[in-house]
Amino acid sequence: MKSSRLLSILLMLQTNGRMTAQRLAEELEVSVRTVYRDVEALQAAGVPVYADAGHGGGYQVLAGYRTRLTGLNAGEAEALFLSGLPGPAAALGLGPALAAAQLKLRAALPPELRADADRMRARFHLEAPGWYAEDDDVPYLPQVADAVWRGRVLQVRYRRWKEPTDVDRRLEPYGLVLKAGRWYVVAGPGPRTFRVDQILELVELEEEFTPPDDFFLAAWWRRYEADFHARLHRAEAVVLLAPGAAARLGGAAARAAGATGTPEPDGRTRVVLPIESLDQAHAAFLALGTDVEVLAPPELRARLADTARALAHRYTGT
Repeated sequence: MKSSRLLSILLMLQTNGRMTAQRLAEELEVSVRTVYRDVEALQAAGVPVYADAGHGGGYQVLAGYRTRLTGLNAGEAEALFLSGLPGPAAALGLGPALAAAQLKLRAALPPELRADADRMRARFHLEAPGWYAEDDDVPYLPQVADAVWRGRVLQVRYRRWKEPTDVDRRLEPYGLVLKAGRWYVVAGPGPRTFRVDQILELVELEEEFTPPDDFFLAAWWRRYEADFHARLHRAEAVVLLAPGAAARLGGAAARAAGATGTPEPDGRTRVVLPIESLDQAHAAFLALGTDVEVLAPPELRARLADTARALAHRYTGT
C-alpha cells in the first residue's frame, strides 16, 4: 500500500540519513519513478524531505524532524515486540537496552495496538537454541560485539577442527550472526566465518578497520549458507521410504522427498536424497530401521546390510 511505503521511506531516511532514489527503490522493490512520486507526496503532506544534487547526493529529512510511531499497524507492532530475543540480547550485554526500548515503544503505541502487542508478548516465546543443545560458553562474545561496533581489529587464539588445532588469527570483525543458538563472527580479510565459542584468547588491538562498502552481512550470510549446503550434499542415495519416514529425516532430505518422491505399488516412495557422506547416510538411515531401503549407491546398501547382520547376530546369536 502507498501509505505504508511512504512511512517506510520516512523511517529509512530518519534512520540512515541521506539515501539516493536508486537505493530507496531497491530497498522497497519499486521503480525509481515510484520513489520520485512518493517523495513528492511526502513533501506535499508537509514532511521536510529535500534533495541534494550531484555526486554523493540524495534525499534526506531536515535535521531534528522526527515522526511518532503512530503509523504502525497491528501486525507491525506485534512483530516488533516478538522480534527482540531476550537471551541473545543479554548475551551481547544489551538486555537492559532491549527492555528499555520495548518500554518506550509500548508507550508510543495507541491503546488498541498496545493491547495487541502485550498479548503477542504474553503468548509467544522464541528460544533460539535447540531443545537438546546445551548452551555454549561464549566468554568473549561481548568483546567481539564491541569490536564489531567500533571497528577494532582483534588478535585471537582460535581452536579449529584440523591440525594444528590452536592457531593465532588477526580478525577484522565485520558482523555477528546467531544461527541455531550458536554465535558466529564474520571477519576479514576474506571474509571468513569463525565460531565465537572457539575463541580461546582475545586481545583488542589499537588498529581500526572499515568493512568494504559492498559488504552487507545479511546478504553475505545467505550466500554463505547456500554455498555451505551445496558443498555439504555432494552425493545422492536412491531409497524406498515407508509412509511417514520422510518427515523423520528432516532438512534437505525431507524437502527432496516431498519434491521428487515417486509412489511405488507397495505403498512406499522412491526418492533420490542428497547425502553428505556414507558415514552420515549410514547413521541417518540406520535410525529409520525398516522404514527405509537403500537401493543405491551399492556400497551404502552393503554397509547397512553388514550392520543389520551384526545386530541380528548380537541379539539372536544367529
